[in-house]
Amino acid sequence: QVQLVESGGGSVQAGGSLRLSCAASGDTNSRRALAWFRQAPGKEREGVATIYSNDGTTYYADSEKGRFTISQDNAKTTVYLQMNSLKPEDTAMYYCAASSRRWPGLIFAQYAYWGQGTQVTVSS
Repeated sequence: QVQLVESGGGSVQAGGSLRLSCAASGDTNSRRALAWFRQAPGKEREGVATIYSNDGTTYYADSEKGRFTISQDNAKTTVYLQMNSLKPEDTAMYYCAASSRRWPGLIFAQYAYWGQGTQVTVSS
């Protein structure tokens, strides 16, 4: 079992920044990769970024490259998503997810564990 708790969401104006955190606990083999997904109202959940716990390799969705940065702490128990130059279209519920796969990418079905989400609202 894996537990994921997100924090750091909030409201910000366009151009601003937020840093999301995801505290992960439980079976380490079930969280080889940790990722951030987001879901806006009326839209499907989409992958934002993922990090492979073992070596810190990262992978981003094309639309977030250069604006968002995913990282983890040395203990590999917390994953962060630094979001800069935020746009109104970044408004969504952001979810942390864990996968036991070595290379799950940003494929929704590869992630078995999900947090409750944290809301990000960007106003113009």
